[in-house]
Amino acid sequence: MSAPTRTKQHPHDDAPDTARAFERLVTLPDGPERKALKDELIRSWLPMAERIAVRFKGRGESLEDLYQVAALGLVKAVEHYDPARGHAFEAYAVPTITGEIKRHFRDHMWTLHVPRRVQDLRNRVRNAGKELAQTTPGREPTLAEIAAHAHLTEQEVRTGMEALECFSALSLEAEMPGTDGYALGDAIGGPDPGFEVVVDRVSVEPCLRRLPERERTILYLRFFGGMTQSRIAQQLGISQMHVSRLLSGCFAQLREELLAEEQTSASAQ
Repeated sequence: MSAPTRTKQHPHDDAPDTARAFERLVTLPDGPERKALKDELIRSWLPMAERIAVRFKGRGESLEDLYQVAALGLVKAVEHYDPARGHAFEAYAVPTITGEIKRHFRDHMWTLHVPRRVQDLRNRVRNAGKELAQTTPGREPTLAEIAAHAHLTEQEVRTGMEALECFSALSLEAEMPGTDGYALGDAIGGPDPGFEVVVDRVSVEPCLRRLPERERTILYLRFFGGMTQSRIAQQLGISQMHVSRLLSGCFAQLREELLAEEQTSASAQ
């Protein structure tokens, strides 16, 4: 009797098996041994944290800084993860690291790209407004007062005030004016999944043509004709188990050929 197949616990192929290490970590008191084990766990999961960081590149922050923020999120995840809750560490770590990166953008980055000169005007206008608020209780300082206090023109003050609006964005859940509960996010389009289907079909077509005619017929009947394995078996005069084996063989062959093509393309680049 063959041994049962072990179920994969992580979607990442290189995800380390650290379940026992986490179970041991929670039993250790603070000290060198616990710190050494924690550092080992952080090193083991650092590649995953860096992959998450890469998703946020191109948004105005350097990749090295994103790596550092992701590593900080990973440290927090390792410190607070409780294996007794029954969830895999990855299920806890991914949202923790992602949340840390999003907080970094919220707290340290501009929502919209603003030139450095305008950022400087914003800071001077904001500081002048705070200082004047202490000498003009009960009212907001006027534009002319801010300009005189900050040694700016009134137009520069207006530019700085406009820049104050760029540091935060309207929530996608905000209701659009003149609508009945229609959120801003409802007006934003998204990628059409149909495009990915087209790409997948074009990619797999040459592999399908290399299959034997019977296997191509079975795939067509199953996925384009919507027939069950039992009906296909009746139509072809073979057993349902044989149909199942042929389908599994087709999937394995197609997967192997597509992976080989991807590796060849990657090497060529």
